Amino acid sequence: MPKDTSIKHVLIIGSGPIVIGQACEFDYSGSQAARSLREEGIEVSLINSNPATIMTDNVVADHVYLLPLEVASLEKILKEQNIDAVLPTMGGQTALNLCIEADKDGLWEEHNVRIIGVDIDAINITEDREEFRKLMTKIGVGMAPAKTATSYLKGKEIAQEFGFPLCIRASYTLGGSGATFVFNKDEFEESLSRGLEISPIHEVMIDKALLGWKEFELELLRDSNDNVIIICSIENMDPMGIHTGDSITVAPAMTLSDTTYQRMRDMAIHMMRSIGNFAGGCNVQFAVSPDEKEDIVAIEINPRVSRSSALASKATGYPIAKIAAKLAIGYHLTELDNQITQTTSAYFEPTLDYVIVKIPRWNFDKFEGADRRLGLQMKSVGEVMGIGRSFQEALHKAAQSLEIKRNGLGADGKGETDQNKVLEALEKASWNRVFMIYDAMQLGIPLRRIHDITKIDMWFLRQIYDLVQLQAEIENHNLANLPRELLLEAKTKGFADRQIAHMIGVLESEVHQKREELNIKRVWKLVDTCAAEFPAQTPYYYSTFEYDFQTADGELGVENESEASDRRKIIVLGSGPNRIGQGIEFDYSCVHGVLAAKECDYETIMINCNPETVSTDFDTADKLYFEPVFWEHIYDIILHEKPDGVIVQLGGQTALKLAEKLDRFGIPIAGTSYQSLDLAEDRGRFSELLRDNEIPYPEFGVITNADEARELAEQLGFPILVRPSYVLGGQGMKIVINQDELEHHVVDLFKTFPGNRVLLDHYLEGAIEAEADAICDGEDVYIMGIMEHVEPCGIHSGDSNATLPPFNLGDLIIQQIEDHTRKIALALNTVGLINIQFAVKDDKVYIIEANPRASRTVPFIAKAYDEPYVNFATKVMLGEKKIKDFKFEPKRKGWAIKQPVFSFNKFPNVNKNLGPEMKSTGEKIYFIDSLRDPVFKKIYAERNLYLSK
Repeated sequence: MPKDTSIKHVLIIGSGPIVIGQACEFDYSGSQAARSLREEGIEVSLINSNPATIMTDNVVADHVYLLPLEVASLEKILKEQNIDAVLPTMGGQTALNLCIEADKDGLWEEHNVRIIGVDIDAINITEDREEFRKLMTKIGVGMAPAKTATSYLKGKEIAQEFGFPLCIRASYTLGGSGATFVFNKDEFEESLSRGLEISPIHEVMIDKALLGWKEFELELLRDSNDNVIIICSIENMDPMGIHTGDSITVAPAMTLSDTTYQRMRDMAIHMMRSIGNFAGGCNVQFAVSPDEKEDIVAIEINPRVSRSSALASKATGYPIAKIAAKLAIGYHLTELDNQITQTTSAYFEPTLDYVIVKIPRWNFDKFEGADRRLGLQMKSVGEVMGIGRSFQEALHKAAQSLEIKRNGLGADGKGETDQNKVLEALEKASWNRVFMIYDAMQLGIPLRRIHDITKIDMWFLRQIYDLVQLQAEIENHNLANLPRELLLEAKTKGFADRQIAHMIGVLESEVHQKREELNIKRVWKLVDTCAAEFPAQTPYYYSTFEYDFQTADGELGVENESEASDRRKIIVLGSGPNRIGQGIEFDYSCVHGVLAAKECDYETIMINCNPETVSTDFDTADKLYFEPVFWEHIYDIILHEKPDGVIVQLGGQTALKLAEKLDRFGIPIAGTSYQSLDLAEDRGRFSELLRDNEIPYPEFGVITNADEARELAEQLGFPILVRPSYVLGGQGMKIVINQDELEHHVVDLFKTFPGNRVLLDHYLEGAIEAEADAICDGEDVYIMGIMEHVEPCGIHSGDSNATLPPFNLGDLIIQQIEDHTRKIALALNTVGLINIQFAVKDDKVYIIEANPRASRTVPFIAKAYDEPYVNFATKVMLGEKKIKDFKFEPKRKGWAIKQPVFSFNKFPNVNKNLGPEMKSTGEKIYFIDSLRDPVFKKIYAERNLYLSK
C-alpha cells in the first residue's frame, strides 16, 4: 500500500531534556523521522524543550516548538497548525506518556488528529505489567513468576508467597526507575515503598528473580500489511540483573544456538502481533536459561523506537527510525528501498560480517555518595560502540572509545593487582567490571571461578582470556625481535599501538613505525547491511587489520574499501560518548560544522564512536568513520585521507585535547591554532595575557605539588576555588574554606590527575556570574549573546539557570563584558568560536576563564535567537568567510531561560548540593515575556538553595 495521502502534516513529540535513561538516541530517531517524512512532502511540526539538540533545529522540521512537554503546549500547536497525525514513538517514554495524557483529555479527538506508528492500547498493555502478563500467558509465551501490587500490604503478601531473591519494577517508568533486586526483608520494604511512590499509577510488579540467566534483545520492524523483519539480535554480555542500558552488549548474539534463536524470533513476532495492530519499530527483551535446555522467558516489549534502536541502526546500517516513520504513514516494507545499498528492498533482514560491542559510559564521580553497583535501574549517562571483525577487536575499540584514561582492555599499567579487590569488584558489578575480569585472569584466578561469580557466559570469558595470553606472549619479546605474525595477531584482536608499546617498554610511535616497516596497515571496511552481497552506496566505514591474501595476479595484499578522493576535504572530530560536562550540544555543533563545510564544497569526514547521535548517521557527512576518537585511529585516517584541515573546536574537550598531537605531527588545524588553544588552558600564561591587556581577574596561583598549597593559600585568602588544568565540566573543582579542606582536596587532585598542575583562585564570594559566546575571524568579533546566571558565582555554569539577555546587569557592566570579550578573542588570535565566563563584583567585571571553542551554550543561543551561529563560525574557521560577510538578524523578544536538568532521582542518597563541579545531565529552554513570570520568580527565589562550598 502506498503512503496515506490524507496525511499532509505530522506532529512529532520529542523526548525533552537528557536524563539518565533517556538520552540523545531519541534526538537521533526524531531527527531521522522528521527527515523521512519531509522526503515524502509531508509538513512536520516538532515539539521538544531541549535546545541542545539537532532535533530542535529548523534544518530538521518545518515548525519547531521549543515548549514544555505538556498538554497545554500540544493544544497551542494544534490551534496554530493544521495537524493531521501525531507520531509519538520517536521521543521515548516521555513522548508516549504525553500522548496518552492528551488522548485521555480528548485532545486528539477534538482536533481530529490520528495517532500513527503505534496504538494506545498497545502502549497500555505493555506498560501495565499485569495486563501484559495475562496476555503473554494467553498466547503461550513464558514469563518469570510475578504478581502485581498496588499497596504495601499486597506487596508483602507476594514476597511471602515467592520468597527471596525478588525483582521489583515500577509500572510506567523510564530507564528502570525504581527497579531493583532485593535479597532480604529490609531491602524489599524500602524498594516496595519507593516503587509504589514513583510509579504514576502506584503499581509495582514483583517477579521471582532470574539471576544468572542470559539476556537478549531483538529489534523488529512491522508494516500495516503485517510483514515483520528482525533488524538485529543483541546479546547482553552481563547476565540478567543489570539494566540493558548499563550492560555491555554485543551484536549479533554470540552464544545463542540457531534453534533457540529461531524460537526467540518466532516468539518476538508473535508478541508484537498480539499487542496491537500498529506499524513501526519494536524492541523485545528475553531471558534464556544458562543450561542446555535454553528455556526462554519474555521480559518486556516496547512498541516504539527504543534506546537499542539507535544502536541497532548504527550496528547494521539499517535506519530503523527513518523506515519506521515511512511505515507509520502507510508504506509497506516491500515498497521501500534499502537506504545503504539503494538498490535492494527494505524488506530484508540485515546480515553482519563484523561484530559490534557497546559499552556504557558512567559518571559516578559526579554523584558523591552514590551506590556504584549496577542493577535493574539504569545509571549510565552515555555509551560507545566499537566495530571489529571479531568480538575481541570490537571490545578493545569500545574500551578505547570510553575516554576514561584506559588504552583498551588492560595492557596499560592501570590494572588492579590486589586479589581481594578484584574478587569484590567481580561480585559487585560496577563501571569497571570488564577491566577487572582482565585483571583477574592476569592474577591467575580460574575462569570457572570468574564465571561462578559473574555468571558471564564462558564464551566471552575465553575470548578475554585469549587476549591475556596474547599479552603474556608479546611481553616475552622486544621491539627488535617481535615477530610480524605476533604483532599482526595483536592488531587483528584490537590491541592499540599504545598497549603493545606498554608490553614491550617502548614508545607508541615506535610501534607505529614498526608496523609501517612490516606493512601492517589499518584497512577500512564498509558497513553495508548485507555482508558485501550487494555494493553499498553510503560511505560508512570501520577499521580493521587483515592477514595478507594472494590476488588473482599473484600479488600479496589486503583489501581496503575506503578510497581517498582528490577533493578538498575537512575532518570533523566528534565528541565521543555523552557524559556530564560534555553532552549532546557538542554533537549539535559537529553536525552543523559538517553541513557548513559541505556548503563550502569540502568533502566532509566525520570521526566519532557514539551510536546515539546524529553525527554518526551514515548520511550526515560525506564519509563516516565509526571509530574511537583516539589518536591511533585518527592518525591512520588522516594519513589515508590527507585532509586540508581538522576541526577540533566543535567536539568539546575530546577533540580539543588531540590538538597538541595534530600540531606536533604537522597536521593543519582549521581555525584557532593549537598555540592559542593551549594558551587559554594554561592559566599562568593566560593571566599574563589578561594583565597585558589590563583586564581584571581574580588573584590566583599555580601549584605542582601539595606542599605549595598552604603558602599560596595564605597569600590569596579563603575561600579558594581549587581546580586542575585541562578538564571539562568542572571536573575536580571545589571551593574550600580552610587549610584542612584545601590540603585534602589538593592531595586527591594530584592523585587523580598525575602530572597536572592545580590552580588556586581567590573565590569572589557573592559575585554575579555571566558568560558570553562570540565568533572571531582574527580581525572582527561578533558577540552572539551575553547570559546572566541566576545562581551566584560558585555554581558551575552548566548547573546554573541562565537568562539571555541578562536580567539584572546595567549598561556599565554590559559594556565591560563586551570590551573584555573583544579584547580577549583578538589577543588569543581566535578564528571561530569563543566562550568567556565572568564574575561581576562591585561593578567590576573579572575574567574566570576563556574557551576558544564551541561551548555548551552555543546551541541555546542559536535556538533563542534563531540564528545558525555554528554554520557561520565554521565558515570563518575554514577561511571561507569573514564576520563582515554575514548578515546577523537575531530575533530578540523577552528572555530565554536555560534550565539545567538533573538525574538525582537515579541516586536517592546522593549529595544534591551544587558547586563548581557540573552535575546536570541535560537542559531545557523556557521563554518568558516578563520577569514577573512565575517560572522565573521561582528560579530566582531558589537561587541559593543548593549552593555548597
